[in-house]
Amino acid sequence: MRLAVRRTRLIGPQAELFPHWRHHAVVTDIDDLDATAADAACRGHARVEQAIRDLKAGGLAHSPSGSFTANAAWLACAALAHNTARWTARIGPTQPPHKLTVARRLLAVPARLVNRSGRPTLRLPARWPRADTFTAALDRVRSLPPRC
Repeated sequence: MRLAVRRTRLIGPQAELFPHWRHHAVVTDIDDLDATAADAACRGHARVEQAIRDLKAGGLAHSPSGSFTANAAWLACAALAHNTARWTARIGPTQPPHKLTVARRLLAVPARLVNRSGRPTLRLPARWPRADTFTAALDRVRSLPPRC
């Protein structure tokens, strides 16, 4: 067993209030990695566990019925919505905000889907304050290479 402690200085408004260091301890039994690589691996695992916790607390906390098929459909929809929000937060905006911020600000778009010359078009409100962020995120997602 090893104990690795990462020390980071507080920045921003917290640094003005508490001009100190923040310590993050990791206990691991990985012997073949140095302390920096072990810390990065543990933080990667923590991100995965946090995503699973968010999914369980969000969509999986409320199964709609006692029917297996209804709960299976609910699980599929909850996982799809959760992964879409995480994917959009990761790829879409130029500065990835928190997952809930993405869901509230970019996925809940107050727009209309109109048909212009046989082509569906998303029409955003004229004075929507997040239109630039949304269009930049949409352009970034559209510029990704297709995967088959």
